[in-house]
Amino acid sequence: MSRTAFKAPGDAHANRWKALVFIALAQLMVVLDTTIVNIALPSAQQDLGISDGDRQWVVTAYALAFGGLLLFGGRVSDLWGRKKAFVMGLVGFAAASALGGAATTGAAMFGARALQGAFGAVLAPAALSLLAVMFTDGKERAKAFGIFGAIAGGGSAVGFILGGVLTEYMDWRWTFFVNIPFAIAAATGAYFVVREPEGSRNRSPLDIPGVVLSTLGLVSLVYGFTRAESDGWSDTTTISLFVASAVLLLAFVITEAKLKAPLLPLRVVTDRNRGGVYLSLGIAVIATFGSFLFLTYFLQVVKGYSPVESGFSFLPMVAGMMVGSTQIGTRLGTRIPARFLMGPGFLVSAVGMLLLARLEVGSSYASTVLPALVLLGLGMGTALPPAMSLPTLGIEPRDAGVASAMINTSQQVGGAIGTALLNTIAASATTSYVKDHIADAATKPQQQLVQLQGVVHGYANALWFGVGVLLIATLIALTLVNRRPAGEDAEVEVAVPVVAH
Repeated sequence: MSRTAFKAPGDAHANRWKALVFIALAQLMVVLDTTIVNIALPSAQQDLGISDGDRQWVVTAYALAFGGLLLFGGRVSDLWGRKKAFVMGLVGFAAASALGGAATTGAAMFGARALQGAFGAVLAPAALSLLAVMFTDGKERAKAFGIFGAIAGGGSAVGFILGGVLTEYMDWRWTFFVNIPFAIAAATGAYFVVREPEGSRNRSPLDIPGVVLSTLGLVSLVYGFTRAESDGWSDTTTISLFVASAVLLLAFVITEAKLKAPLLPLRVVTDRNRGGVYLSLGIAVIATFGSFLFLTYFLQVVKGYSPVESGFSFLPMVAGMMVGSTQIGTRLGTRIPARFLMGPGFLVSAVGMLLLARLEVGSSYASTVLPALVLLGLGMGTALPPAMSLPTLGIEPRDAGVASAMINTSQQVGGAIGTALLNTIAASATTSYVKDHIADAATKPQQQLVQLQGVVHGYANALWFGVGVLLIATLIALTLVNRRPAGEDAEVEVAVPVVAH
């Protein structure tokens, strides 16, 4: 398979902007699903008779399948073709959503969520790698990834709104059924519109040892952090999972270094810029995932907002995300190096997190939460387009799927770590606060107030930790990521774009 290094012409893919619509629609569906089900969980738990101890599996089953199979999904898209993997992922995700909406038992719900995660692991890297091989012109690429980044970041907040509306005014089952029209529209449009360059597949035999080791290693890692949140960091099972994960992932690296056709070519992650993006983005997500969770509980439990009101309260962050992605990240992406977008973007998010760390029971939405959300959205919106685009910029087309999968893997693992770590910090701080102050509360209302103050104190402590995490992400992005602006790249190495259906 021959390759030619050249600057790809702007019309290398006549339908690329139409294709972006359907790719973005699919991405929105996947991102929405990560938060929309959380809002519906209390209603679904009561309806299906799921115990408090088992309810975590609605979230965990999805996270384990999605996080564990992402590298496999990326390799599948390189092997079978990105369009085929994209459509297959959409059809499977829709079918799994139908099963989840029709579930009559907790076990059926858990199984449906695991299937959603599995097909999402095929869909997500296929979508991102399609963008990588279709948009090769620097300015167009920056615009396309700006739109994609805005959806990736803002979709979670939109999920809170849609989940609240569907749960409050219809039924929790519609938080699953709503995925079906999204998937049908995206799959139909992709079938007729998407054209990927021929000759960009990696037809090497599938690395079965790599699939097994990476899947088990990532599942052990994600589940370890999930167990840490519920059972503590010193729990024997938790420690065993972390040890198993370290052994499996080390074996995976050793195996990949020896194979001629590895699942994850080490050249993908050892590149300074790609490694810097994966690391800084994964660390930044640790902080942002926790902030979403704490804010949801603060607004509903402390301030008494309804699910719908709580969902709409996240809209300023969505607005900030859109502005950051489309007006800053996209416009400047071809003019200045990625680190000068990612670093300042994470820093602005850290300032927003700093405002949230000042939360008290009496804090108002307008003076504390609103400006914090705007800054969080603006910062992450600015950082996401270059973070999504850079790992696949100039990469060999045969590696586009796995490079895209690593972007999702860094976010998934970061999210699992963030949820467990920040929740543990918050719970510990709350327990300590209540222990120190409950003796001074003489009446039941005073004791309830101390409990509430303790909860908010726990949130604030965890958010302070989030500030530090975002500062670390800023430092990594400014230090490791040193590639020139995409528009200055004289040549982009791609396969000669012979368009094929």
